[in-house]
Amino acid sequence: MNMNVVSRALLILLLPLAIMQVAAESIYTDFFSDKAVSGYDTVAYFTEDKAAKGKPEFKVEYLGADWYFKSAKNKALFEADPDKYRPQYGGHCAWAVGANNAKAKGDPKIWRIVDDKLYLNYNANVQKKWLQDVPGFIERADKNWPALAAE
Repeated sequence: MNMNVVSRALLILLLPLAIMQVAAESIYTDFFSDKAVSGYDTVAYFTEDKAAKGKPEFKVEYLGADWYFKSAKNKALFEADPDKYRPQYGGHCAWAVGANNAKAKGDPKIWRIVDDKLYLNYNANVQKKWLQDVPGFIERADKNWPALAAE
């Protein structure tokens, strides 16, 4: 069999797995967990203006991670438009992505919604730095994120 045909066949078979792996890695989860945003309900940030823990009975798998919600209503809102409610940069710290071109854990209790998008920061001190130039950090993070997400 022609080696070129074998290579193409392998590429066709393995490409979906590679794409799934990139998507899974772009969402921050704890080392021993598949919980996105440490199990916090991402819809609640938008609808209740607060960080709220989700419940296992309202779980959705999306982008290789488990997303938890505090109610069936919030779960349904997420399922209808997950990209609207998921945090930017996969839940990694918005300042780290913008300032250092690096991934760092985003704390679900240290957050802001800017232009209808959810951003997490590593801790309160880092968020103070981020708040000094939110538009600038977002602009740099938006440029840095595609390459970081693929790592």
